[in-house]
Amino acid sequence: MSRWAAPESFAEFVRGRHGDLLRFAHVLCGDRYLAEDLVQDALERVGMAWARIERQDNPEGYVRKTITNRYLNQVRVMRRERLTDSVPEGLVLQSEQSEPPDDHLRRLLSELPRQQRAVIVLRFYLDYSEAQIAETLGCSAGTVKSNASRAMAKLRNALTPEVIS
Repeated sequence: MSRWAAPESFAEFVRGRHGDLLRFAHVLCGDRYLAEDLVQDALERVGMAWARIERQDNPEGYVRKTITNRYLNQVRVMRRERLTDSVPEGLVLQSEQSEPPDDHLRRLLSELPRQQRAVIVLRFYLDYSEAQIAETLGCSAGTVKSNASRAMAKLRNALTPEVIS
């Protein structure tokens, strides 16, 4: 059995875009190790069909779509199960919560349903249009709009300080 050798153009693509793909996957899934697995899996799949994919207009878009689809499928399997190494201690007083803003936003993103999170990341991290997001996720522009609207409403509610009367 012979080994597959990556074409030089694929190796060059990986060298040039690997860091950006990892950052995208990390923002998408919120977990460094899962992001590494998603990128590795996507590049493995894309590498096998590189000759065909390279001829398309946007091979990076194809890889990002593969990462997004693998993430959505992975989340379906995991079903929101979260493992933790510690048991909650009890109520935390408001003054004890000193979560940095980025961590707070990441936590809020992680609480969104998978489809809404994907829409938000594609829209605001990659600056995709609604049509590009619909194409990437394989859904209609209306579905993208409704998911974005629901996600933004949840984020606004979570980020807006409650007014005490």
